[in-house]
Amino acid sequence: SDLRQMLATKSVENIQFLPFLTTDANNVGWLGYGCLKGDATLITVNAIGAVLQTLYILVYLYYSPAKLPVLLQILLLLAVVVTGCGYFALLVDTGTRLARLGLFCSVFTITMYLSPLADLAKVVRTKSTRCLSFPLTVTTFMASSSWTIYGLQLHDPYITVS
Repeated sequence: SDLRQMLATKSVENIQFLPFLTTDANNVGWLGYGCLKGDATLITVNAIGAVLQTLYILVYLYYSPAKLPVLLQILLLLAVVVTGCGYFALLVDTGTRLARLGLFCSVFTITMYLSPLADLAKVVRTKSTRCLSFPLTVTTFMASSSWTIYGLQLHDPYITVS
């Protein structure tokens, strides 16, 4: 719905950027975890998610009147992702890589789910929830519930907790 709103209004007014930026990084992390684990579900869902979130970011950047702050956030995210990839590929031994990446992804997912709280002060100050996306909130709840059930089925604490 946020993407449709941006395309219809040619504006990013009242649309949050941070949740989608963190979701993109989250998808990339879980994609790596899925590849290490050899889990086709994790790979498929997170590859599609990463592509869609990247599309959202590009559309947001295109319609954003203040491109520099958005670009700086994107570059910061890319630096974190590249640093993380380098760390897990070069510095973590193969035996503990899956566990450490799972822990990292769990922490990052929890952070992603908390990112809409960045606007909580604005909601309290303006006494309006207009800046919060109801569809995003519902979708986040449904997705997290689904992953919890999937993690329980696999007996994978990293997927379950996040």
